[in-house]
Amino acid sequence: MIYSVHQPSYLPWLGFFDKIQKSDSFVFLDCVQYKHREFQNRNKIRTKDGELWLTVPMRHEQGEKICDVRIDNNRDWAAGHAKSLRACYGKAPYFDLHFPFFENVYSKRWERLIDLNVFIISYLLKVLKIERQVYFESKLDAGGEKTQRIINIGKKLNCDTYLSGSGGKDYLEEDRFPQAGIKLVYQDFVHPVYRQQYAKTKEDFVPNLSVVDLLFNEGDHSADIIKGA
Repeated sequence: MIYSVHQPSYLPWLGFFDKIQKSDSFVFLDCVQYKHREFQNRNKIRTKDGELWLTVPMRHEQGEKICDVRIDNNRDWAAGHAKSLRACYGKAPYFDLHFPFFENVYSKRWERLIDLNVFIISYLLKVLKIERQVYFESKLDAGGEKTQRIINIGKKLNCDTYLSGSGGKDYLEEDRFPQAGIKLVYQDFVHPVYRQQYAKTKEDFVPNLSVVDLLFNEGDHSADIIKGA
């Protein structure tokens, strides 16, 4: 049984969903420290001029866990994100099919970042037809730090293989996995090229954007595109 983990990201990129669909069980790392200006509260979309960051403003203190950080609702970020999606993808083939969901998301007041992110991710998993067992680290009560935290999660789930993102090569203590009876493998994600607004040739294609770029452009084909990546 394969398991993977990741912090709950805002409007995640394709590789996030590739990792989940290649696992039997997936765990939201909600007890790790929140890191500002990464992908936990922001992501990129495509405009006619290139990339645009959509950022959720935060109120947080040093060392706060992801499950505890709060959104700064003194700024009208939600209306801005909805406006940007409409401006950038309003003419995309599948915009009208999926935008009502996001319009509903941005009409609500969200206090915790994790609630916003998980709500969006749950919808995206459904439309991408990725059905996996999903857990929260906070509810597993696995304990441990760094590599040991990951190993403890695997033991809690009775899994024997850990699928890590390629970045794990920089910080995981690899020898500890076989000692714990867990096989360590790294994600080998090759970003697909799909129909993308403003891209007239393959050279114009912009990779590593939020999955909404794929969804608005490819709609029902999105699931097959990710599974074929």
